[in-house]
Amino acid sequence: MYIRYEVADKIATITLDRPEAANAQNSDLLDELDGAWTRAAQDPEVAVIVLRGEGKHFSAGHDLKDRWPSPQDITLEWIYQNESRRYLEYSLRWRNVPKPSIAAVQGRCIAGGLLLCWPCDLIVAADDALFSDPVVLMGIGGVEYHGHTWELGARKAKEILFTGRAVTATEAEQVGMVNTVVPRAELDEQTRALATRIAAMPSFGLRQAKRAVNQTLDVQGFYAAIQSVFDVHSTGHGNALSVNGFPILMALDEMKQKIE
Repeated sequence: MYIRYEVADKIATITLDRPEAANAQNSDLLDELDGAWTRAAQDPEVAVIVLRGEGKHFSAGHDLKDRWPSPQDITLEWIYQNESRRYLEYSLRWRNVPKPSIAAVQGRCIAGGLLLCWPCDLIVAADDALFSDPVVLMGIGGVEYHGHTWELGARKAKEILFTGRAVTATEAEQVGMVNTVVPRAELDEQTRALATRIAAMPSFGLRQAKRAVNQTLDVQGFYAAIQSVFDVHSTGHGNALSVNGFPILMALDEMKQKIE
């Protein structure tokens, strides 16, 4: 319903296909997306995975109106169980798929959108791409998958979290968060060319190269930090529920819905 999947020339292309909502992520979209990742991971004919978004924007993040209980029934336990599965576990699983992956990002990539592109091994950004995490507005210290410090460096991570401002594609390239910036009209073509070049490499060599880099990050503390900061994130939800209540979630969602 929300995901397109196709394989050609050893490349699996997964497309977020909810452009009318700027590819906002409801539960069904995320479950379908996880299924597509699993399908690509298990297909021996697939050497490289490309993740892209249909339409003007890559992803406006989580759809906060999706399957939420009534305000009086929202509990921290419900939020923790739901987010640990669809946000933290899914993102880590995609990150650890033993095949190279490339995210092609255009337009807005907001909050939960980062949980889709950061697990990918490479990111090709259109020159109009803007990456942001305004979750501090909810009284929470950032999205569930804390890639910020690893992707941006400590001070730049603090800056975008403290201010809520967007990081441009050029800035993201300068700090190493994205691999290359291309004209918007060339995003799919350039991403496909990169995927084709990688797909021509020996599959076992690619698998081992990915494992070497990911395992080095894990030895440096990446995995433990991701798990730990998820709990920090969850204390923010507890505070938002006790102090601000459910309406602030709706306010953030309304802000995101104003994206053109």
